[in-house]
Amino acid sequence: MDSLQKKLLPLAGHRPLLHRLRLPYLLIVPALLAIATVALLGFHSDLDIAALYSQCHARSRLRWVSRVPVVGAPSCFLISFFQLAVGGGGGDDDGHHHHTSLRALAIMSVVLSFIAALLTANLVESARLCNRRSWLLARPTLPWLVFNLVGGALVWDIVIVPEFLRRAKHVQAAKESAAAEQLRNVDSFIDVEVRGLTSQVEVYAIPLAVLLGFVAPSVAMLATAGHPVAVVVWLFFPLWVSLVRYAVKVVGVNAIRDPEPHRLESNRLSLGLVYAVPVVCSIASHVFLLVNVFGSPDDRREMTRATTKFIQIDTLIIGATVLYWLLVEAGLLTTLVMIVSSVVLGPGTGLSGSWLMREKAIERYPDGAGGERAAAGNEQEPDEESPLLRP
Repeated sequence: MDSLQKKLLPLAGHRPLLHRLRLPYLLIVPALLAIATVALLGFHSDLDIAALYSQCHARSRLRWVSRVPVVGAPSCFLISFFQLAVGGGGGDDDGHHHHTSLRALAIMSVVLSFIAALLTANLVESARLCNRRSWLLARPTLPWLVFNLVGGALVWDIVIVPEFLRRAKHVQAAKESAAAEQLRNVDSFIDVEVRGLTSQVEVYAIPLAVLLGFVAPSVAMLATAGHPVAVVVWLFFPLWVSLVRYAVKVVGVNAIRDPEPHRLESNRLSLGLVYAVPVVCSIASHVFLLVNVFGSPDDRREMTRATTKFIQIDTLIIGATVLYWLLVEAGLLTTLVMIVSSVVLGPGTGLSGSWLMREKAIERYPDGAGGERAAAGNEQEPDEESPLLRP
């Protein structure tokens, strides 16, 4: 991967946009994508979605939920929405379904594997020392709850990604300020102390949290074709992810020999552990979708088509924002890699692979303008013979 990046480095062009544009300009595209989300969902909405809410409001659907005061109808609608989206045929209050759509299951498996990769990347970033001063990034449970229960792409575009970009600009400014001081070993200090994870235990906590807190509820929801109880459990996956991650960190903290910050990208075993879950899920779901598309007719009913259309639009907007995020921080090459690998191996694999390249790109441009010289190999690594102050 490193040798390939060096060969293709000229395609990456100039320094990433993060180094060249001010934050207000960087936030224009996420804002436009948020507007596009509202416009597209409004344009593609139909009477079936309104009818679904009317059934919940009239307490004729999932009566054990819809009869709850105030939150009953919205909760019934949310559960029924995902129940239909994963291929359930509506069913009765006991969750027995009269029809199951394999095409809907295949589509949703790809969407969920992409969310698994997105969640993994978000947890990795939340564990980095450079992001611990941001409450929103260091504590992703609440943003992800709002993301899953309320806002979807809107929360991603106007809350989560802008905060990551704001924090990245802040860290970049700190790097450039440190470089201006011309202090020895400032680059190695930044690489380890800023980009490193808070602890090596995160290497085990993150994949277990994603596997047990997100993948397991997702598989249960798909396997039961959207049983209401399985959907309810899945809707609150950010809580389960947070609880599992915290439990692993508490149990495993004493088993870690090295208490220092952990440089994830410098250890192939750590990388494999962290990203194995979303990559395996993505490849499996991608194969499932291809086999279904080319080997079976579309068996979705009208209501399932309507709900999956909404989810596909939401996911495409999120994917477009991720591509823009990669373009801003890592450049054109990394963005192209995600597009190509997503087509070949699934969007979850594309995101995971491009996220590693993103980190390499951040290393390649450690201090703004100086990064270009470093990428070209014009700067030598400091050693014990290097002067304290650089010329």
